[in-house]
Amino acid sequence: MNKKRTLMLLTASAAGTVLYNLLKPTRSILPVVNNFNINKYLGRWHEIARLDFFWEKNLKNVVAKYCLNNNGTIKVINQGQHIYTDKIKTSIGKAKFAKTENIGALKVSFFGPFYSGYNIMHIDENYQHALIFGENLNYLWILSRTKTIPPEIKTKYLDYAKKSGYTIENLTWTEHD
Repeated sequence: MNKKRTLMLLTASAAGTVLYNLLKPTRSILPVVNNFNINKYLGRWHEIARLDFFWEKNLKNVVAKYCLNNNGTIKVINQGQHIYTDKIKTSIGKAKFAKTENIGALKVSFFGPFYSGYNIMHIDENYQHALIFGENLNYLWILSRTKTIPPEIKTKYLDYAKKSGYTIENLTWTEHD
């Protein structure tokens, strides 16, 4: 009986995953940053805003650090502090280029062989501010090398995200101490 129940649960879970992937909100393919330079992108970024999801729920002081691994992949370290408990939450993953190294389209994994899109849509010439879209309309990040972002860049990124189909009213603006 337990084997049947387990098999039914696994089948339902697999069917649910397939159904979700078929029905999840998507956006049309938009151009990512060309002439991307990973060496300029490496280092520490402060999260300015995000579309909230379970891992980052109730986090403040969120930062991401990127560094090269020996095998050419990129080590990703995401860290934030829980707003109620002050407990630090850290997640370590890896990224690799979806296409070529000069195109700002990456795939990121925090769970073994499962990758998700990480698309650098805008970045300034000094690599100080970036707009990142995920693989669908549920994921968006605004990043900065500092804890703030100039108003004109904020407006530019928000306008672009809205025109791209994102619900910018649902953004969580990350608190930084």
